[in-house]
Amino acid sequence: MASRLLKQVAGIDVAQKELVVSLGKMDENAVTTVYANKTFSNNEKGFLSMEAWVNKHTIAEYPLRYVMEATGIYHERFAYYLAGKGYAVSIIMPNKISNFFRTLEIKTITDKSMSAAITMFGLEKKLDNWVQPKRVFRNLRQITREREQLIAERTMIKNQLHAEQSEAFPGEDTIRRMQDRIKMIGAQLKEILSEIRTAVAQDPELKQTLATITTIPGIGLLTAAVILAETNGFELIRSKKQLTSYAGLDVREKESGSSVKGKPRISKRGNKHLRKAMHLPALAAIRYSERYKAIFVRIVSRNSVKMKGTVAVQRKLLEMVYTIYKTNKPFEKDYLQQNARIDQNS
Repeated sequence: MASRLLKQVAGIDVAQKELVVSLGKMDENAVTTVYANKTFSNNEKGFLSMEAWVNKHTIAEYPLRYVMEATGIYHERFAYYLAGKGYAVSIIMPNKISNFFRTLEIKTITDKSMSAAITMFGLEKKLDNWVQPKRVFRNLRQITREREQLIAERTMIKNQLHAEQSEAFPGEDTIRRMQDRIKMIGAQLKEILSEIRTAVAQDPELKQTLATITTIPGIGLLTAAVILAETNGFELIRSKKQLTSYAGLDVREKESGSSVKGKPRISKRGNKHLRKAMHLPALAAIRYSERYKAIFVRIVSRNSVKMKGTVAVQRKLLEMVYTIYKTNKPFEKDYLQQNARIDQNS
């Protein structure tokens, strides 16, 4: 007689164009097995094929859960599709899967082995159902990312304009067109800022939250909006460490024995939009806030690497936003002093 199943999990390694799916099960004796694997396109046609394949290889009367990593934007359409069909869906922070992967007896990291690891994670852990982000966070993320792209485009055009103006025989028409494009982008940036303010004004809860967050030195409306948009209001975040890892603000050094090979660098394995959002606020906080300046000076005096000091302030600011969001209490000037002992261990 076959054992009764406690869990069935479809673990998915999501890429831009592919979904690598592994199926696993846990029986009443807590024995886990990963027994099937297949790759599908990350589009509507692939979703339908995947759903049919999973249904064919699982037992309908036992619980089934779909588990995947939070992979930028590539997992979202798939997650919405599954949730819309009524399936149990869990989305996991990448660092959790990476840490779990290291505990497994798997030496080679491939899409297939990663999907199997995600499946095992789903079988062994008690997971919450994915909660779809608030519409306002989705809208904010869309327009703040558009703003980021426009700023990058304007910077590129300004550099091209400077190069053209430095030519021995600059093209007047070329210069005029570049100047027109810069003005157009400037107008679009003003329009986006207006949209952000309108979105915030129409959501009283968000308006109050942003007002509280912006009491932090160096954190303005745009930065706070990006942070909440990119984390969906910290929906998947459970700790400060998880947050900084998600942002890719963990510093790594290449070491060999007792010597350090090369300069220390941040991992950059997380959300690049969060990292960009924290850069200028950190510089402002170092310049104008004595507390954050003290953190920067202490870190730099310890290892003479300014980048580590700047990243430390970025982390502290991001962690502070998380704390303010969770407690809903304004920033206190003596907060860092009260937590100096924690800071010294950073």
